[in-house]
Amino acid sequence: MDIYQAIILAVLQGITEFLPISSSAHLILLPKLLGWQDQGLAFDVAVHVGTLFAVVAFLKPELLKVVPAWLGGWKGFKWSQDGQLGWLVIIATVPVGLVGLLAGDWIELNLRSAAVIAIATVFFAILLWWSDRGAQNNQKQMNLLNWRTALFVGLAQALALIPGTSRSGITMTALLALGYQRVTAAKFSFLLAVPTIALGGLLKTTELISSDTAVAWDLLGIGIVVSALVAFWCMRWFLVVVERLGMLPFVIYRFVLAAFIWIVLV
Repeated sequence: MDIYQAIILAVLQGITEFLPISSSAHLILLPKLLGWQDQGLAFDVAVHVGTLFAVVAFLKPELLKVVPAWLGGWKGFKWSQDGQLGWLVIIATVPVGLVGLLAGDWIELNLRSAAVIAIATVFFAILLWWSDRGAQNNQKQMNLLNWRTALFVGLAQALALIPGTSRSGITMTALLALGYQRVTAAKFSFLLAVPTIALGGLLKTTELISSDTAVAWDLLGIGIVVSALVAFWCMRWFLVVVERLGMLPFVIYRFVLAAFIWIVLV
């Protein structure tokens, strides 16, 4: 992998990680389409670290309330609303962590084909479109989240291990279907990204340490910086677009992408 490939892949990761269009699908398909060698585990870790930095920076005001409130709640075992939100993020993260540990290797070996990605892209586009119909009338905000909602969203998030699903897409689909506002769905999805990306990055880092792969530190640095900057900008842009236009532009993109995959790569 050269510097130009590193920049392109980092930009792609930064754009797709927080949009409902599946970052894993794009990172699998682009190298196949262009005939590039696999970017390698080390680079995957780097771009995930970059997007983690981006979401932490973007959500800094929320995290500075939620994390101290959750930690402080252990004194007396009584949590404020912000502390309870921390628990909801944890509850919603448990399913994807368990499924990743139990079935991650099997998914990696059996569900990374172009056909699977194309089918998942279409299927979850239909679900996203269905859940977003009439979402401009949704009234529920963050303060109405509860453990049942968090568990439902967490179970949905576990499906994102299938390439083509989109972690952000499936979590927002679940929340929209339950009547939550679009911006609320997007922000809770961003919050869920913090532990999910951190756990995924930690797992990949463990795999990297146990491997004998040579590390190109300059390319990793580029991957971290570029993916972080692009992801931060993309989150700001996404909240504006989804509030004004809803999810339809992303649904249309998913249909076009699935058709392209099926025609060219399947």
